[in-house]
Amino acid sequence: MTSRDLSIFNSLRPFSIGFDDMFDQFENMLGNGGLTMQSNYPPYNIRKTGKDNYSIEVALAGFNKNDVEVEFEDNLLTVRTKQISKSENNNDGEILHKGISQRQFARSFTIADDVKVNDAQLKDGLLTIACERIIPEHKKKKLIEIK
Repeated sequence: MTSRDLSIFNSLRPFSIGFDDMFDQFENMLGNGGLTMQSNYPPYNIRKTGKDNYSIEVALAGFNKNDVEVEFEDNLLTVRTKQISKSENNNDGEILHKGISQRQFARSFTIADDVKVNDAQLKDGLLTIACERIIPEHKKKKLIEIK
C-alpha cells in the first residue's frame, strides 16, 4: 500500500464528483503526509476583504515594482524576484552595511477556478494582490421545481 492509498483525500474521493484536480493539488502540496519545507520569506498575509473579495499582502521591503513579477497560470499565482543586479553602488551612495534583504525568492499560491486575480500594487514595501470570487450562474443557488 502506498502513501497515496492512505491519504485522507483519497478517502473523500468516493463522496465527491468532479474534484479530482483539487485532491491531486492537495496531494502535491502535502507530499508524503507532511508539508514540504518552504521558506518563510517573504512574509505574507491573506485577507478576506469582502464577501467574495480577497487580498494577498506580501512584505517586500527594499524592492520596487521593477524587481518583482506576479504571474498567474493554471490556478497558480506566483510572486518572484526578477534578476537583481549585484551592484552596491547607486545614485544615493555606496552601501556600507546591507541589512535589508533583497534575496531571490518565489512564493506560490493555489487559486480556485472561480477566483479572478484583478490587479497587483506595490506601495510602501507591501505588494497587494486583489482577487475576486466570481460565482457563475450555474453555481448559484436555485430552486428546482418538482414536477
